[in-house]
Amino acid sequence: MNRPASVAQYVGAVLRALGTLPAASRKEIVPIGSDIPDLFASRQDGVNFRTNQVTLAEYQDHHATGTAAALSLSAVWACVNLLSGTIASLPLMVYIMQAGRRVVADQHPLYYRLHDRPNHDQTALDFWDFVSATIELRGNGYSEIIRAPGNVITLDVPIAPEFVQVKRTATGELEYTVTRDGETRRIPQDRMLHIRGFGGHPLGGLSTLAFARRTFASALAVDGASRSTFSNGIRTQGAFVSEHALTKEQMAEVDETIQEKYAGAINAGRPLILNAGMKYQAITMNPEDAQMLESRAFSVEEICRFFGVPPFMIGHTQKSTSWGTGLEQQTLGFQKFTLRRRLKRIEMALEQQLLTPEDRIRGVTIEFNLDGLLRGDSASRAASYSSGIRNGYYTINEVREWENLPPVEGGDVARVQMQNTPVDQPPAAPAPSAASPAKDDEDDDAA
Repeated sequence: MNRPASVAQYVGAVLRALGTLPAASRKEIVPIGSDIPDLFASRQDGVNFRTNQVTLAEYQDHHATGTAAALSLSAVWACVNLLSGTIASLPLMVYIMQAGRRVVADQHPLYYRLHDRPNHDQTALDFWDFVSATIELRGNGYSEIIRAPGNVITLDVPIAPEFVQVKRTATGELEYTVTRDGETRRIPQDRMLHIRGFGGHPLGGLSTLAFARRTFASALAVDGASRSTFSNGIRTQGAFVSEHALTKEQMAEVDETIQEKYAGAINAGRPLILNAGMKYQAITMNPEDAQMLESRAFSVEEICRFFGVPPFMIGHTQKSTSWGTGLEQQTLGFQKFTLRRRLKRIEMALEQQLLTPEDRIRGVTIEFNLDGLLRGDSASRAASYSSGIRNGYYTINEVREWENLPPVEGGDVARVQMQNTPVDQPPAAPAPSAASPAKDDEDDDAA
């Protein structure tokens, strides 16, 4: 028998062989993790496919790939919460070009749906929080588009990616099969909003849960080991050591004395009286405990690498960050290296799938407003505003609008300083002052 070229072929051959067995000896086999591509299969013992048994690694992998199991890790929860919450809190704007200037298209039908209320049950914050979280964990975000002729009426409540299967039909279009609550529906491509995560394949992005499942499994194993260790209560701060062997009665007497006279907060600091050559020896952290703490810290850093989040932003501050020293610089680095590509994926997917050809001709675009995220401290803003007004690229009313202040008369005029002249022209001669003629007349009278 030729050796199968892949794990998938091997599994198929075994299952086909089992299908030919008599009914009495046939067993039902459901391979763990069968919803994950063969690339991520972790099978240490091929004979398990001939029985209903799985290896320990398979069992751990299965539990580590679930959304609930991954989110039970504080680092995963913090990373997903940070990314999805930050993206969802940014205003999603619709812009249009008018007279060569981009303005907010608050009268466009999409503006209300994207900025305020995508559907009857969710606010924009709730909607994008769910979609962003599923993109981070599963690599895809789905929402059915309810359309009227030429317009988007609503974006339905997002669909969890585990309920959706995507395939390309014979016509070249994508088809989405949604199986939920025992009901199966097929949704065409023009009625499904599909935002892909990292990877960009037309059928879907890459799942972080699938690629990082060994990292998650290791982190869960370390957490389980520390939990079982400390829940057993076998850790102590010290021990009494005797130079001579003690009988059971003597050991019981010592234990009773310690419990009566020295245990509890009320006896803290009480002098300890020892006899029979006994000494108290403090127990420091052993190498195994230290290694466990290092493993937990390393798990946090590994999880942060998968999500592209600097550890200090989720409270892991053991090491210094290279993203700048001030909050403004760190926020700017987070926006550049982590958020920007995620925001662009959402923006471009919305423009491709929701805008009509007429919208594109009119210059309609969809973008997140990052002003609130990049808003610096008061001193930095004052310096920026002063430079902008002094050099003419900000007006007074623009600055007042950013600071939520009412406009003032004449504040829409751009101003520059008088000395700002072209470099190829000599500076203009100063105009004569109004007092000069009068002074000349006085000099003539004196003569």
